[in-house]
Amino acid sequence: MAWWEIPIRVLLAILIGCCIGVERERKNRPAGMRTHVLVCVGAALIAIIDCLNMEHVLALNLANSDCGVQMSMGRMSAQVVSGIGFLGAGTIFIAQKKIAGLTTAASLWCSGCLGLAAGMGHYILSGAGCVAVIITLTVMQRVVKVNQIKNLEVKFIHRAETIAFINQYFAEIGVEVIDVDFHVESKDKVKDRVYTNLYTLDLPSKVSYRDIVIHLSEYANIEAIRTRNV
Repeated sequence: MAWWEIPIRVLLAILIGCCIGVERERKNRPAGMRTHVLVCVGAALIAIIDCLNMEHVLALNLANSDCGVQMSMGRMSAQVVSGIGFLGAGTIFIAQKKIAGLTTAASLWCSGCLGLAAGMGHYILSGAGCVAVIITLTVMQRVVKVNQIKNLEVKFIHRAETIAFINQYFAEIGVEVIDVDFHVESKDKVKDRVYTNLYTLDLPSKVSYRDIVIHLSEYANIEAIRTRNV
């Protein structure tokens, strides 16, 4: 391997990590651009070390036919792939029976694999893989529309009247109410009581979460609306 190939491979790994990481960074995911760059560069460095070690072993064997030095080419790279799995596990968390962070964990794993490809000098493979990952993270989400699960906390007065209004509105726009948690602030008089409902909603792809909040906030009986993470 020529000396000038090493910085080229490292720079390619940095570029790949940036391209994948910036998409995760924009969506405020647990692992952003710096994490993806570090994973990709680290994997590339291990791959470069593997290549240099193999060249050294081959040179020894060619210089001395009786040397008999052997080396397992993929041993260090295999440890990178398994090690990234533990790193990706740190981005996965469970909240309210929902799993989040799987896509970020997968993008970290892909970033490491692409770093290995760049470090071994497979420029076309690493470039094509980077494009495929970016398309998967961006374009596919826009093309394949899926329903969204959202949580909405609504604080209101006049319980029966307001709940009827909310349920009717959800039915009109095709929003399915999966679950409702109910709380009431105790007051001496029924008319002064403030109620809080936490809705778990299944939103069709065509329905905007923002529009729902704006529409409900215009109703006089609703005192406050707060979005909650699922």
